[in-house]
Amino acid sequence: MEAYLQRKRVFLLLISWIWVPLAVLGGTGNNTTNATAPSSSFSRPKVVNVGALFTANSVIGRSAGPALVAAINDVNSDSSILRGTKLNLIFQDTNCSGFVGTVDALQLMEKEVIAAIGPQSSGIAHVISHVMNELQVPLLSFATDPTLSSLQYSYFLRTVPNDHFQMYAIADVVDYFGWKEVIAIFVDDDNGRNGISVLGDALAKKRAKLTYKAAFSPGASRSEIDDLLVSMNLMEARVFVVHVNPDTGISIFSKAKNLGMMVGGYVWITTDWLPSFLDSSDSVNPETMDLIQGVVALRHHTADSDQKKKFASRWKNFKNVETSSFNSYALYAYDTIWLLARALDLYFKDGGKVTFSDDPRLRDTNGSALHLSSMQVFDQGQKLFQTLIGMNFTGLSGQIQFDSEKNLGHPAYDVLNIGGTGSRTVGYWSNYSGLSVVTPEILYSKPPNTSTSTQHLYNVIWPGETVTQPRGWVFPHNGKPLQIAVPYRVTFKEFVHKDKGPSGVKGYCIDVFEAAIDLLPYAVPHVYILYGDGKRNPSFKNLVNDVVTNKYDAAVGDVTITTNRTRIVDFTQPYMESGLVVVALVKELKSSPWAFLQPFTLQMWCVTGVFFLFVGTVVWILEHRHNPEFRGSPRHQLVTVFWFSFSTMFFAHRENTMSTLGRLVLIFWLFVVLIINSSYTASLTSILTVRQLSSGIQGIDSLISGSDPIGVQDGSFAYNYLIEELGVLESRIRILKTEDEYTSALKKGPQGGGVAGIVDELPYVELFLSNSKCEFRTVGQEFTKGGWGFAFQRDSPLAVDLSTAILQLSENGELQRIHDKWLSTNGCSSQSNQSDDTKLSLKSFWGLFLICAVACFLALVAFFCRVYCQFRRYDPEPEDQEISEPESVRPSRRTLRSVSFRDLITFVDRRESEIKDILKRKSIDSKRHQGQSSDVQPSSPV
Repeated sequence: MEAYLQRKRVFLLLISWIWVPLAVLGGTGNNTTNATAPSSSFSRPKVVNVGALFTANSVIGRSAGPALVAAINDVNSDSSILRGTKLNLIFQDTNCSGFVGTVDALQLMEKEVIAAIGPQSSGIAHVISHVMNELQVPLLSFATDPTLSSLQYSYFLRTVPNDHFQMYAIADVVDYFGWKEVIAIFVDDDNGRNGISVLGDALAKKRAKLTYKAAFSPGASRSEIDDLLVSMNLMEARVFVVHVNPDTGISIFSKAKNLGMMVGGYVWITTDWLPSFLDSSDSVNPETMDLIQGVVALRHHTADSDQKKKFASRWKNFKNVETSSFNSYALYAYDTIWLLARALDLYFKDGGKVTFSDDPRLRDTNGSALHLSSMQVFDQGQKLFQTLIGMNFTGLSGQIQFDSEKNLGHPAYDVLNIGGTGSRTVGYWSNYSGLSVVTPEILYSKPPNTSTSTQHLYNVIWPGETVTQPRGWVFPHNGKPLQIAVPYRVTFKEFVHKDKGPSGVKGYCIDVFEAAIDLLPYAVPHVYILYGDGKRNPSFKNLVNDVVTNKYDAAVGDVTITTNRTRIVDFTQPYMESGLVVVALVKELKSSPWAFLQPFTLQMWCVTGVFFLFVGTVVWILEHRHNPEFRGSPRHQLVTVFWFSFSTMFFAHRENTMSTLGRLVLIFWLFVVLIINSSYTASLTSILTVRQLSSGIQGIDSLISGSDPIGVQDGSFAYNYLIEELGVLESRIRILKTEDEYTSALKKGPQGGGVAGIVDELPYVELFLSNSKCEFRTVGQEFTKGGWGFAFQRDSPLAVDLSTAILQLSENGELQRIHDKWLSTNGCSSQSNQSDDTKLSLKSFWGLFLICAVACFLALVAFFCRVYCQFRRYDPEPEDQEISEPESVRPSRRTLRSVSFRDLITFVDRRESEIKDILKRKSIDSKRHQGQSSDVQPSSPV
């Protein structure tokens, strides 16, 4: 803090060295009285001084000056404001000079002003803000430099929109039209440099960039501007943002017109300086309007209101008015005076006073004055400043309210399109809702929404009187051709290889790139540069990194699109599908005499056999009492069960089913047999007619779970993928440099010093299998999905245009024709047929078996319930037996149960017809016995 105070003292000392001679020569000493001193501690001063620093003869000054005077008059004539206190405006002309403006500011500070309005120059504002800090005088400035919002300028208050928001508005316009490269043209001063710096940050957030900053000095000659535009015209970008001052900006378009830069394909965007120039002119020269046709410009948005209309009608009657028109700075100037007046009114109501005192810091170490004693500190300047930033009212320009960074709230801009003899509004921008065709005042009443889908502008007429949106970049005729890196391949040269032709390279990838280039509506000069030494395949990772570091403009070849690479470069639409697969040596399985057992797994065979016996037994139980074919000796019945069970496999069973339950079970079982027979036949046919291949590995899972070596192609991304993504030990990976090494490593196998399998991309594998006469096969499935694309530097517009061209090649069939030209194969199937895959397991049929088992169970339950009921009717009642037999001859409980079980078995084994006859006779006898008992009457007593 002490060092900061020391620097300020040094700064004031330097100012005093300049100030003393000027004061002597110009007689600008303090010749005013303390007019602002109050007559009493509670009375308001009659007059307070307000300073103004503007360049009178400038686009901004010619509008702001009369508005300031008019506002002072309106305030002084309004008895409801300030109540007896008058504002005295002291105007100082800075004359477009930083030095003169600084001196004018120091002169102004002598006159005990309670606030200073202006300056419009950011350079002067930076300097005098330090003076305002020392004297505690609020500075209500029109300077738009974003860095003036810094905390070090504690008495700086901007009463016009901050250029920070204007630069973000331009970035949104650039993003709306999809441009990625912008060239900025600006005056190399505080306002220009700092504004363009913010523009670069705003564009970066939209994934766009400033490709060049074309700066020129404030007093640059026409020849310097001419040279600057010529150099920019040699660049690729065709989107120009012009951020200059209103008084010199037209000269840029004059030079651009002469250089042919105001025609179709060019985009010109200006900040608010151009609308300020046009709005403040009575009529613009037609020649001048011809220079700016098709330009897009931003203008401060001020809401339409009755106050604004009344101000416009009064404008011609204002003092010192040079033109009948005014720009937005007139509205802000008028509102600034009223802001100060309203703040002073509150300040006085709160007991504020206008008093000044000497600052001991303006004396040297000996106590003598530093020739700045005429400058005094505003004692309660901090209180007035806090009142100013807390104001909230509606002025001519809209709502006047400040945010936490002392910026005007709700900054908004009109998006204008210059055309004909004037301009038209194609939309609006606000930091509340972004780009819209609806005025910001309407959107303020709705929830904020800055999503891309809600951004809209009306159609723009671009330079060259065209409505076709410019691409925003071109390849100049005298520009540098694209430097394209091409992998110098050793293997699979069909994709790309060195050639003695004019281009120096040839192959499938080159043909696809050239075909896509031919579809673009503009020429793309380019040269191919081989990447690698030709002795081994280059590292594609290093190739992509060299594109990132601008060593090459693009990479064309078999470059795989991976997640990590998409973070650093832009890829086109994939022109070739690709994914990692496993290649292994496979052996043909010879036909076996037991091949008929292969359709089913062992578990399936066992379950099927058990069910044949189970169903046969169930049917025997259900048919035994009804069907004579299921009766006979035990040996005969056992043979019948086995014969019936297995004869149903061929639907050749000769035994008829007579019971309802038996037929129901047989229906379910025959359906199961039908499905099993059909599946068995189909699987056996496949096994006997299709050549079967076997391999020690079944896919990527079995390959990485083992410990055998794994081969990868030299330079392929599969090396890093296996290590980083699948966790394979680096010691297991073998780099194979040629196709012969592929063949040798697979034939040797892991035991002979080779590899168990090779992990490579599908296009290479298909070509390798074709060249190896189908000696190898892929095993398992493709375990990654991806593709090949052309890599460009980030945000390159060529990536987007070529993606569209590749889609056109795919749709018109040209892409397939190029593929057939270079990569035609002999029809070798890349996927092996694994024998295990053809076996049918129980999991495919357990549902059928479950249904059949449930049907058998229900049938047996119904059968035994019926038998049990019959047996209860057939068996004599236990109570009758107990009465008729003496106690000595009653069998024990165990004997009764044994006899009953034997009787049950005997009962079940008897024919159904016999059981029905016995039950029928028993029923008749029971009825007869009951009738005889009723006929016997007891004798009467004697």
